[in-house]
Amino acid sequence: MYLENIVVDALDPRALGSFWEALLGTRRLTDGPEGLETRLHLSPAGGEDGPFLDLCFQPVPEPPREPLRLHLDLLGGSRQEQVVARARDLGARPLDIGQGAVPWVVLGDVEGNPFCVMEEREVYSGTGPIAALPLDSADPARDADFWSRLTGWVATDGVAGASLRHPSGVGPLLELCQEPAPKPGSLADGGKNRMHLDVRLEAGEDADAVAAEILARGGQGLDPDWGELPWRVFTDPSGNEFCVLPASSGD
Repeated sequence: MYLENIVVDALDPRALGSFWEALLGTRRLTDGPEGLETRLHLSPAGGEDGPFLDLCFQPVPEPPREPLRLHLDLLGGSRQEQVVARARDLGARPLDIGQGAVPWVVLGDVEGNPFCVMEEREVYSGTGPIAALPLDSADPARDADFWSRLTGWVATDGVAGASLRHPSGVGPLLELCQEPAPKPGSLADGGKNRMHLDVRLEAGEDADAVAAEILARGGQGLDPDWGELPWRVFTDPSGNEFCVLPASSGD
């Protein structure tokens, strides 16, 4: 398996996807009724043969109302002011989420989703435009082990409770951060995370065996009323939703 997608719920996928595409310098893959998808290549040189992450903006009928448990931290460092200015030119606005006096800058994107532009941190060297993917966790060490198995990412130095990174050493950190409160609600009562991760099976991996391992490691299977789907929906041990996609035809 490997981490493939960052999926974001959007009232207007084209507007939200275009904002992030312009800010991150990604390459558009699709744009249609099912949403907008754009690709971030993780190689520092921008090569298209190495690892990547796809940002997928999918339509939802109502604005999200749950606290954000996964968000994007953008690389700022010595260019923090320029990145903030660029984001604001594209439509981002300052956001107060109770952060107080911190060295990073909190903004809301064009649909109000919080994101941060980070100060200089050595652990973010070479990440590319996304420095980190902070994910709320009830037990960062436990969940780091869970997500490492799912993604193939490995432990790395960081500032969170536990941090993972692509084994090539490029791209953002997946940061397991101590949650301020347990995840509220469920899919059935509108508690779905507005941003989640997708992993994809590789050729030869058995979906049933993977599902059994997810459950054995503390995850849970979900059966949302979304009709017949080619992927399976789960939560990690802290209740964060994710999808397991079938192997692609190119694998």
